[in-house]
Amino acid sequence: MRGVKPHIRVEREPLADRPAPDYLSADARAEWNRIVPILAKRKILTEADVGCIENYCMAIGTVREMDREIQRVGAVQKVFKIDKEGVSVLTSIRKNPAVSIRAEAMTQSRLYAAELGATPVSRSRPTVDDDDDDDDLFGWTGG
Repeated sequence: MRGVKPHIRVEREPLADRPAPDYLSADARAEWNRIVPILAKRKILTEADVGCIENYCMAIGTVREMDREIQRVGAVQKVFKIDKEGVSVLTSIRKNPAVSIRAEAMTQSRLYAAELGATPVSRSRPTVDDDDDDDDLFGWTGG
């Protein structure tokens, strides 16, 4: 087939600030309310990105929830058994499942943050509004 390839134009209609979905947890909603205005200001949040930002916020919400659980009961769980004399005996120590859940959510949130251009490395890549000096998107400073 001969001819000229058609010019493909990518339409990027940035979204303005929008409210958090009702189904997000309080922690996820707090992250949404913190990050979405920053992404909207940088003009990198589009309708296609909403699912990614929701997932990012849910992952951050899970990290915070699990961290509170770890602070409440500790990173390890002690398993006790009552012996024949009625004395409680420590039988094992195991990792609190919240530790693994938090670690997985941290990994997920980091991956979503990179997709959204919200990590130091991803912010160094060109964006639509490259003249923005907002280096502390997630509380980090560029350097």
